[in-house]
Amino acid sequence: MRHGGEEDLARQALHLLDGLLHLPPIGDGLPQPLKLFFGQGHTEGLAFDLARPLIAGSASPRSPVLDIAFTDPTPAGEAVAQLRVGPFIPSQGRSIFQFHQKELNPRVNRAVVLPPYRARTPFFPAWRARLAPAGSRMAPALKSLRSFTLSKLEDRFACALPARLFPKAKSKDNSRDRLYTQRRTFWCFLWQCLTPNTSCRQVVRQVQALCKLFGGPQVSEEDGAYCRARLRRPAALLPQALAATAREVQRRAPSCDFLQARPVRVMDGSSVTMPDSPANQKACPKVQSTYDGGGFPMLRLVVLFCLTSGAIVSMLSGNLLTSELCLLHQMLAQFKAGDIALGDRGFGNYVVVGLLRAIQVDFIGRSARKVDGRRRQRRLGRNDWLVQWRRSPNPSAILSPEQWGQIPKELTVRIVRGSLWQPGFRVRQVTLVTTLLDPALYPAEQVLRAYARRWRLEMCLDDLKTTLGMEMLRCQSPAMVQKEVYLYLIAHNLIRLLMAQAASAHGQPLERMSFKGTLDALRQFSQAICQARSQRKGRELWDELLRTLAADLLPERPGRREPRAVKRQKNKYPRLDRPRDKFRDHPKRHVRRQRARLRNAPLK
Repeated sequence: MRHGGEEDLARQALHLLDGLLHLPPIGDGLPQPLKLFFGQGHTEGLAFDLARPLIAGSASPRSPVLDIAFTDPTPAGEAVAQLRVGPFIPSQGRSIFQFHQKELNPRVNRAVVLPPYRARTPFFPAWRARLAPAGSRMAPALKSLRSFTLSKLEDRFACALPARLFPKAKSKDNSRDRLYTQRRTFWCFLWQCLTPNTSCRQVVRQVQALCKLFGGPQVSEEDGAYCRARLRRPAALLPQALAATAREVQRRAPSCDFLQARPVRVMDGSSVTMPDSPANQKACPKVQSTYDGGGFPMLRLVVLFCLTSGAIVSMLSGNLLTSELCLLHQMLAQFKAGDIALGDRGFGNYVVVGLLRAIQVDFIGRSARKVDGRRRQRRLGRNDWLVQWRRSPNPSAILSPEQWGQIPKELTVRIVRGSLWQPGFRVRQVTLVTTLLDPALYPAEQVLRAYARRWRLEMCLDDLKTTLGMEMLRCQSPAMVQKEVYLYLIAHNLIRLLMAQAASAHGQPLERMSFKGTLDALRQFSQAICQARSQRKGRELWDELLRTLAADLLPERPGRREPRAVKRQKNKYPRLDRPRDKFRDHPKRHVRRQRARLRNAPLK
């Protein structure tokens, strides 16, 4: 809005008359402008109290405004300036001032919201210094705030992680916007998981460098503030974030083209190592597998994968004293009616099949029982039978007596026996048990094909533990270990999302996309995207990243073997079998030989 021209002044005078004619009367009969001048009430288009500005800041990065709270009485100089505002109440149907109620403290009654391009008005000379942050310094400030989130990963994965996952608390923890807000802490933690062997101090150094580059606030050299921010992060929202990323990956990935296109959830278990801290030892006791009782606490995981996309849908953890079946029983709520559960031999028992059938979920897995085809009820085809399973008289240890009583005493299941011989695979012939009883809707070759694809998800666990480095966790408390595991799983899903985007954009099969190659390319391209001078250049870099991933496919490896064996030999150093302050180094070889010579020397 421009001021100073005679034509503008005439137009504003006409608007003043029009505005005065439409000002509603108030309770005591005084004209509304006088009420406003003396600091009472508000009307459409103008509202303020006579006071000095208290707070100036940006309310939104997309539409920056200036919030000014008024408390103390206005001095005479500012009162004279405010009297000159009257002719500019209405201006072409738009309000110069917009009323905005805001709770600041008991002394604050009103707040004026002023767009930044009107902050340079000549009618508030005493306020110009306080309104200045909304002017030329607004854009650099917003740019710096947007750049403090490390490599701008949140801009590219915002579709998978909605803003509701980073709420601002109304009181206590996370109720004020500090340097390490919930959103910034989450993305810093995620960046830390995407970069193996990255300490909290290295994350703080990144934030320090960015703040210094863009003129941000001073950041402490210590990592205590960042560690406390990670601890304050609500753990209950991380499973929701994991489920949100899994849904986005499934939406981008191709749908299942067999088994009637029903969703298939793969169950599998694994274990990771935790730091040897007293809190971790108490939560997860050590496994006494070594001669000296050493080792590290172990955490058992049971995860649910999506068969077609490879995304991790859900996870539950416990110590090694908790069985995988017990953890699966606690995860039954993650299944939906109509799903198909796929598991290995550890899950192919009567209890699991009965529990899944109770919630209308079918099962495919290796049979834990020996099946005699001569006792079949009905023959459906070659190596394809219907058999009757009977419940064991001994109740299950993972079920209560009430739950054990709800499992039927007999189940009709289907046994499919076939060959899965492929060069490099351990399993040559399998015997599968399934509750998909109709051979016309679910042919035996499709059931075997679904189980054969399960091996690819075994490699997803290898991607997590080897490529991302989740095999050895770093957090010192069980609560932080849980958060760290969830962040690793979310990072895995985001990498799978990038693979699905590249595969769908360039028409390539998702199975041939390299997880390690995608992770390496993301690390390098994210640094270039962070330095892009415009959004257009950032989009071009992202498109180039997708093109690069689609061109760098895994080669066909029909005879490749992937045995479960370790090639690198362990070092020859002795084990640290006691606390460091009590440990004594073993004597060197020359010392041992000298002592041996002294023992064997003849007595004089």
